[in-house]
Amino acid sequence: MKIRTLLLLSVFAISCKKETKTETLKINPKDSLEVTGKKEPETQKADTIVLSTKHKTKKILCDLDGDNLDETVEIFRSTKNQKSGLKITFGNGNRTDYFGFGNDILGRGFDEIDWVGIFEKAPKNEVYFDNVNEDGDIIGEEQVAEEDKIKLPNDGIFIHADESCGGGVIYLKNGKYEWIQQE
Repeated sequence: MKIRTLLLLSVFAISCKKETKTETLKINPKDSLEVTGKKEPETQKADTIVLSTKHKTKKILCDLDGDNLDETVEIFRSTKNQKSGLKITFGNGNRTDYFGFGNDILGRGFDEIDWVGIFEKAPKNEVYFDNVNEDGDIIGEEQVAEEDKIKLPNDGIFIHADESCGGGVIYLKNGKYEWIQQE
């Protein structure tokens, strides 16, 4: 576990010529939600990720875990499969999580985030709810039961398609990532 964390930290590199961040990491395709220093994947493939040049906003700071230390959330792109994803570096330096890069994100049916046009912090204590019902219809707040409304316990990550419908909020609940559908 410590060796993996040290390995991930040691492979981070910054290219001075291009002024782009690059990082070599090992992603297990079977780990659809995240790759952390907590477990060693059964099979690994080496990959390099670079900071996205497609997205206008590439980095946000937010306190996902409530420890009063900001996490750094960045949009990167895999040079191997050209799919984008999120890299979440925790403020305490003890954890880095990855979403996307060809791996399904939180069981939502997408494995990259090229479609994201709005990328910002979802503030702590804001109230959100899934605003799409089982039939795929967009519903208003008055149609949502109070117990189905979620007051964010800490900051979250708001991602949304620019100039169209679709997106959501990624947040931590009891140490596990959750998704709130927004259109």
